[in-house]
Amino acid sequence: MRPLLIATRNKGKLVEIEHALHGAPFELVSVNDVPALEGFEPEETGRTFEENAVLKAKAYGERAAMLTLADDSGLEVDALGGAPGINTARYAPGTDADRYHKLLAALENVPDGERGAQFVAVVALYDPRTGTSRTCEGAARGRIMREPHGTGGFGYDPVFFYDDMGKTGGQSTTEEKSKVDHRGKAMEKAREILGTEFI
Repeated sequence: MRPLLIATRNKGKLVEIEHALHGAPFELVSVNDVPALEGFEPEETGRTFEENAVLKAKAYGERAAMLTLADDSGLEVDALGGAPGINTARYAPGTDADRYHKLLAALENVPDGERGAQFVAVVALYDPRTGTSRTCEGAARGRIMREPHGTGGFGYDPVFFYDDMGKTGGQSTTEEKSKVDHRGKAMEKAREILGTEFI
């Protein structure tokens, strides 16, 4: 089975990606298991999710000399003109809760009908043997709640209400979320590409 490096140190993301690739004919490798990647973290200098996903996949793939999957994702809030966008993970210092509380404060005076938002994920695949890269995207619409609901998931899950699920990411299981969320949709496409082009 061909090794596939999952280029993330985010435990929540890793769980979702591994779930999406369950049963795929690849040996999934964590960045923590590759000595050459110890302490390595490429700078995300791209201006779009796609640029950052490709940048990460190539940087990790070249360094580990391994087929690599990386994702870049974030939250785009309508009332904030698409922010925090590519800066979602860096929106505020500290914990996930610090970040979503800053978001709730920014939206405090925004009426319920204008709290629309979407999660976007771009998955990049890179093969250092051929220099080939492919990307695919997924998006999920919803809205930002006024307070957190549920303790599941990670990131902004407790405050993001999924239209297609009727509850927040914090109130759902990984399995429920993967059927409707941005990463689940992107990973479904990535799995197809992996099976046809990278076996």
